[in-house]
Formats: sequence, C-alpha cells, structure tokens
Amino acid sequence: MSNPQLTVYMAAPRGFCAGVDRAIQIVEMALEKWGKPVYVRHEIVHNKYVVDELKSKGAIFIKEVNEAPVDRPIIFSAHGVPKSVPLEAKRREMIYVDATCPLVSKVHIEADRHFENGHQIVMIGHAGHPETIGTMGQLPEGGVLLVENTEDVKNLTVRDPIKLAYVTQTTLSIDDTAEVVEALKVRFPAIVGPHKEDICYATSNRQAAVKEIAPDVDALLVIGAPNSSNSQRLVEVAKKAGCKNSQLVQRATEINWDKLMDIKSIGITAGASAPEILINEVIEALKERFEVKTNIVETATENVNFKVPRILRETL
Repeated sequence: MSNPQLTVYMAAPRGFCAGVDRAIQIVEMALEKWGKPVYVRHEIVHNKYVVDELKSKGAIFIKEVNEAPVDRPIIFSAHGVPKSVPLEAKRREMIYVDATCPLVSKVHIEADRHFENGHQIVMIGHAGHPETIGTMGQLPEGGVLLVENTEDVKNLTVRDPIKLAYVTQTTLSIDDTAEVVEALKVRFPAIVGPHKEDICYATSNRQAAVKEIAPDVDALLVIGAPNSSNSQRLVEVAKKAGCKNSQLVQRATEINWDKLMDIKSIGITAGASAPEILINEVIEALKERFEVKTNIVETATENVNFKVPRILRETL
C-alpha cells in the first residue's frame, strides 16, 4: 500500500540566525587558536545538538566563571551576561571572549544610555531567561523593572513616571510585545522607547513566515529546544494564526505521530538556534510515512553577517 500524500510547506527564513552562527564560530575558532579545552559559560545557544557537537570538539560548558581554571579561555554565551561576569574573568586575569549577539549588545547599550539620562528602565522579557538576566545585570540593583505581560504593567510601581524608558528581550512574540508596549504607553505616557525595535530581525522574520503558513496547513512542526524562547514563540504564533495542531520538537524522534494521522499538509520551521541537519532529519522522517511534496514559502531573505571579536582574528 502506498503512503498517503503530504504537502510540506517549508518556512523561509528558518533556523540559524547571524548571532547564532557567530557564537558557534567563536567557540570553534577559540578551540583552533588555544586548543582544548575551551570553557563556555552556559549553553552557547539553546540547542542540545549544537552543544553536544561543540563538547565533542573540546568545549566544556559550565555555570559560572569560577568553575574554569584561570589558565584557560572562557566564552560567554550568545544571550549576553551581566556586567559582573566579565569583571570576574578580569579579576581572575583570564582570557575571555564575549559571544553576546550584537543585537543583544545593542539593547545593553540602550539600557545604559537611558540609565545615564536618569531613567528607570522597564524590561519586557521572560523572568529567568539568560538574556533577561544579562540585560538586567547591566545596571545596578533596582535600575531595571521586569514585566512579562499587560497584567504586570497594571501592577508596576515606578520611581518617577516621567523618567521611564523601556527595552525588550530580542526573542519575544511581536504581537504580544506590542500589547505590553501599548499598556505601558497608556499607563506611563512619558515612557521612552528604543530608536529601533529591540525584537531582532531573525525573530521577526521567522514569526512572519509562520503567520503566512499557519492558516493553510493541518499541522505545523517547530524544530527547536524547549528552553529556546524564540522557538517557543513560533509555536504560540502558529496557534494564534490558526494552526492549533502545532508542536515543538528538538528532532525527529520527538514527533508525536498520533497528531499527524490524517493530515494532508504540514508547515515546517525552526528556531534561530536549530541547525539545518535537524530540519533535514524531520523531512526524512516524514518521507518514511508519506509521499512528500515540498513547497518553500519565502517571506524574507536574510544576508546579515556579524564579525567575530578581534581577539580571534589576531594570530597568537
């Protein structure tokens, strides 16, 4: 008996963004320059496959700077770190490389600038996410207030409603964030926002592609890690856009096939830290069960590229 027909709509863009590419490259170049092991504070990006690959090449992942020996290089993850982290590495006289995504660093600079101008900062983000911790850690205790939703805005107590500015995590849902920003502006009309949207181009583009596909498919798979904020947001965006049958999987082995029993069409996308090899693995798994016809749905083209830090471009 032949397999049932399935039309697969591939979101473009999907998968790796420039910040993730750069962070992985930083670890690989550090290993090349200084040999094994190189220490990395926290997961370099939120993807188990990527982390395991780098471990196999000689990277050792740790929680804090003091877990690394002082005579080995340490790398900070793409999500950004509080100011206290590089200070600790300096105090220990370590070689360190900051793999913070330049678009996250832009938010750090903004927060700093607003603070110097006497503003208290409101950060729209997810409590406990490394990027939120990193951005809030740019300023002294109490300099940044965190809100996650419109309810938090209602309950917010500020020092001075006239001296307020907001920044956002770079990987949030565009629509949800717009609601929170609107609530902030209604409650605090004098609040100052960023010159340019903090939510990054890759998050925006991946969400736009999902919105294009979701209303027309029976199911949608997002390839990404459960601790990846931008991947989680893609599932939420897909459900809101009309595809309730959307699931997050790290790789093909996690697919819930019961939910794909009688489908005729499926959308595929991947979070910004998911490699193409895992996307291909999912496609192969679908081909084992269906006669697959693939369509690309391209809503934007990306050609962003970030330089690695100078320390890695210099020869020893």
